[in-house]
Amino acid sequence: MRIRLALLTACLSLAATALTSPSAAATGTHLEGRLPSGAAYVMDVPPSWNGTVLLYSHGYSPAGSPNPAQNTPGPAARDKLLAEGYALIGSSYATTGWAVTEAVPDQLATLDLFTQRFGAARRTLAWGTSYGGFVTTMLAERHPGRFDGSLSMCGLVQGGVANWNSTLDPVFTLRTLLAPGSGVPLADFADQAEAVAAAKSLTSKVDAAQRTPEGRARIALAAALHNIPGHNDPAQPKPGPTDWQARQSHQYTAVRGLLQLPAFSWRQEAESRAGGNPSWNTGVDYGVMLARSPLYKEVTELYKEAGLSLRTDLTALDRAPRISADAPALRWMRNTSVLSGRLADPQLNIHTTGDALIPVQAQSAYRRAATAAGSAGLLRQAYVDGPGHCTFTTGETLAALRTLEHRLDTGRWDASPEALNARARAADPAAVPRYAPYRPAAYPRPYDLAHPGDTRS
Repeated sequence: MRIRLALLTACLSLAATALTSPSAAATGTHLEGRLPSGAAYVMDVPPSWNGTVLLYSHGYSPAGSPNPAQNTPGPAARDKLLAEGYALIGSSYATTGWAVTEAVPDQLATLDLFTQRFGAARRTLAWGTSYGGFVTTMLAERHPGRFDGSLSMCGLVQGGVANWNSTLDPVFTLRTLLAPGSGVPLADFADQAEAVAAAKSLTSKVDAAQRTPEGRARIALAAALHNIPGHNDPAQPKPGPTDWQARQSHQYTAVRGLLQLPAFSWRQEAESRAGGNPSWNTGVDYGVMLARSPLYKEVTELYKEAGLSLRTDLTALDRAPRISADAPALRWMRNTSVLSGRLADPQLNIHTTGDALIPVQAQSAYRRAATAAGSAGLLRQAYVDGPGHCTFTTGETLAALRTLEHRLDTGRWDASPEALNARARAADPAAVPRYAPYRPAAYPRPYDLAHPGDTRS
């Protein structure tokens, strides 16, 4: 073991020297290099480091896409934080796709390199966006001794099993109601080509359905089962609260995006890691799920306008052959990608209310886990009233970070919308902050390690 540790230390030291390009100018030190795993890393340390290091976990990078290291959500936040003395670090993860088994060790290795090069930090914070918010929470739960606190932004904090289950529900609905008997596969893909072909086939059915009132009602039903909001993109005009047609049109665009990548191509990549399909909808009552959705009213109104029977379509869903998980794949996903809710240090989560990719109800799933695990007092969640995925302003992002630091400095939370908006205005006076009171609906199919009943599914 001592020999292995010595070799690992030597490898990390080599990565920090031979593979980096340091520049110690008046602006500070910028380091880039590669970890032994092959992941890239980047570090920026200002000349007057304030003792806090921020370990940033970036969002999902599809398989085969560029995979650069990132250490902040964007350049504006980076410049402000460096000017204030923060050290900023992060890695690329060794692989793209559902890379949680690489992301967590690569981020820890990046932190180790930073400590070797610059010394121990006074305070270490983990933060990340989207899939990186999930990685951040994994780091906080599974390696609490390495961090003082964490900030998950628009995070996939419902965890892997719940994510892939909730991605299955809308495509199952679309296939059953718009392409009955088509045989379009929804899981257990042989390869990426089969997944892409299935996505194209179902997308063509959805495009045709959008041209009819009946089809639009059924697309709205599928959107409701995934909690896709009717205003989910900043480029969309905000529809009125009862403008069902405009809301459905916005949802249709998001449903197409779901089909193009997450529900098929990204699922296949995750299945290849898990060794099969980790998702199921056996025993799911879609009528009950719809009744609990905040989009229930929209669906019922569109069905009325189309002259369709919602009960008939729900019956069709009940009677359609269901999909079962592959037990070894579910076990892999549970072991690698499911959260426990057990926090040892404070965590703040922020989310936009109009997120179609990771619906805001994901926060309810993590609140459920943290409460069951006895960590509710360490968790706070705040909401930005706006459309889109991770569409926070620089001020809103920095306000969340300041709020976490305030909790660490004082031992108490001050995460009200008023406090967050005041901090956001101070950080970015040119932008109007949008934190608002909000309580998301329950996540439709939560799954976490804090509820034994979940893991028996």
